[in-house]
Amino acid sequence: MTKLDSHVLSASVLSLVLAGTAAHAAETGNRKPTEVEQVVVTAAPYPVSLDTITTSVTILSAETLSLVPPAGLGDLLAGLPGLRSTAYGPGASRPVIRGLAGPRVLLLQNGVGMVDASSLSPDHAVPSEAGQASRIEVLKGPSTLAYGGSGIGGVVNVMDDRVPSRRPGDRIEGRGALAWSSVDNGRSASLAANIGVGALVLAVDGATRRSGDYSTPGTPVSDRLAAATGLEPTSETKQRNVSVEADSWGVGGSIVGDSGGFLGLSVKRTDTGYGVPFAQVVSDPPPETLRLHMKQTRWDLRGESPFAEGWLERIRLSVGHADYEHAEIEVDEGAVGTRFLSNGTEGRLEFVMRGSGDRQGAFGIQGLTRNFEAIGDEAFIPGVEINELGAFTLQRFEFGQGGVDAGLRLDTRELRAELEGRETSPPGAESGLDWATTRDTRSFSNVSASAGLFWKPSDPVFLAATFSLSGRAPTEFELFADGPHGGTSTWELGDPTLESETALSLEVTLRWTGPDTRIEAHAWAARYDGFIEERPTGETWEDLPVFLYQQSDADFTGLELEAEQTLLRRDAGLLIGRVSADVVRGDTDYGAPPRIPAYGVTGEIAWRSDAFDAAIEVRHVGDQTRTAPFELQTDGSTALNATLAWRPVPGTPVTLSLRGRNLTNAEIREHASFLKDIAPSPARSVSAALSWTF
Repeated sequence: MTKLDSHVLSASVLSLVLAGTAAHAAETGNRKPTEVEQVVVTAAPYPVSLDTITTSVTILSAETLSLVPPAGLGDLLAGLPGLRSTAYGPGASRPVIRGLAGPRVLLLQNGVGMVDASSLSPDHAVPSEAGQASRIEVLKGPSTLAYGGSGIGGVVNVMDDRVPSRRPGDRIEGRGALAWSSVDNGRSASLAANIGVGALVLAVDGATRRSGDYSTPGTPVSDRLAAATGLEPTSETKQRNVSVEADSWGVGGSIVGDSGGFLGLSVKRTDTGYGVPFAQVVSDPPPETLRLHMKQTRWDLRGESPFAEGWLERIRLSVGHADYEHAEIEVDEGAVGTRFLSNGTEGRLEFVMRGSGDRQGAFGIQGLTRNFEAIGDEAFIPGVEINELGAFTLQRFEFGQGGVDAGLRLDTRELRAELEGRETSPPGAESGLDWATTRDTRSFSNVSASAGLFWKPSDPVFLAATFSLSGRAPTEFELFADGPHGGTSTWELGDPTLESETALSLEVTLRWTGPDTRIEAHAWAARYDGFIEERPTGETWEDLPVFLYQQSDADFTGLELEAEQTLLRRDAGLLIGRVSADVVRGDTDYGAPPRIPAYGVTGEIAWRSDAFDAAIEVRHVGDQTRTAPFELQTDGSTALNATLAWRPVPGTPVTLSLRGRNLTNAEIREHASFLKDIAPSPARSVSAALSWTF
């Protein structure tokens, strides 16, 4: 059986597209309370506090990250308000923000793009390990002003200390963690340290994780899929071929000046191997298993120069260069079927203006050059050279109890494809494609702008309304795809005549921050002109349903709510209650968009003290019955999670933690994933971790 055959079986689909594709699930554990006085680094080049930002932001600190079980980036964030996971097995998961994923969610490493190919397909791993992160920030909603069109749905910025920006308090400081999980025999370790020698600060870090096949509450194949296709699930309750081996390390160094400026360089190597879930059904011959191998080498140059006088407060430089490779390997034969290569450089230069008591501002430029190539059985995209250039300004003005956030950005994007000699597939020709006569170069220009009004009528209350116009140029696969795509079990066809996707959005924010109460709510709506999505043509080719990228108008609306109340305050500690909820709805000219998550509600009771923290959480996700024509509906689920963190000697930097996830052993399937009907979330699991700082 070929690798393509295995992918087709793993997504189980031919009878469904013409009846559907489906997805994997990721439940969440407990989260630390939001740190309301933190400064949001990603939102703007100048500091904005989490309490006064006009949009929705989530921050995960190093302490929080040290206590959560090791996971892919999407699974790590899933379950926070407005966030889910693409959940393509434990090895590959990208964040889903407000129902949007792939090229609409921008992933950053220290404020610069990943320069990878993980947005190309849900089975491509993100080259970033949470064990190496010192902080993760998530901006929900359009973030195109500072970062360009790929942030039209949101931004996730993974930050580390590999290029030190300050001198350590002592000669050496760092952090470490060890973790183990029962459901998949998962093990992980991470260590990071910064060493100061005068003005020179050296950094070293590494992370490793291993996990095996995981147990499931029932048979991995859903009853809905079995009934729709006539497939006979096997009786085992173990998700096969989902083991993960992930290793990464990095070294760096900076010269840090007395005035706070710095200049440094780092290198990071990521190497991840992981299996792809397949439909565990009775078949003859048995399905072939696949293993994917992702590796990336990344160099980063970062620097900052402050000025004591004048209108310019500081200049900040960030440049990242990466070589990325994703290989798809037939396990039985050991042969590489397809390789996806991406190498390029992205950089940004920011000029931060000297602020006064009521004004802050910045402007900057950003550029990217990247070369993409696909080689092998599933090279459904030609080689493409991509060049981008953007210029932006962000300004913030405060007037007494109110103020204005405003910004403007201009972007250009050029894609030059290698179309000479490329043959048009029969389904492509039937849909009107002819690569022999197609222009090999497309250029796009977009304007993005925003204006946010905020008002603090009293100390506890913050109100804001933000209007945004955002533009996104089509990607290389939306324009030039023509061939079998195993990650989605479809024959994908691009449209080289696509135009830019634009969105006009409104978000209303309410925050109430009192001594014992914190409430935050966001209501938002976005109207898209030229929304790009894949839709089935109704045809099949080589046993694959044919999907074509098309444009239509679309409307998305949603609501996110978080509330925290101190229920009991004693010298020994605090008893805290928390609740959060989110919902999103999408409509296009073709009906419901695919893979839109159902609503989610989470409730938690937590005890916080110097010696230990404890929490019990219940998370409910509703049924998703509003689906695209080629999807199956997804049943809702309710999971019980618990956490205990103990500091043996209060005030010392050592923490022992114990976490239980899905303690009721519920069957959880994430509607936002392609694999939900063949790969549910893990069964009941207990994990333990030891973390420390020094």
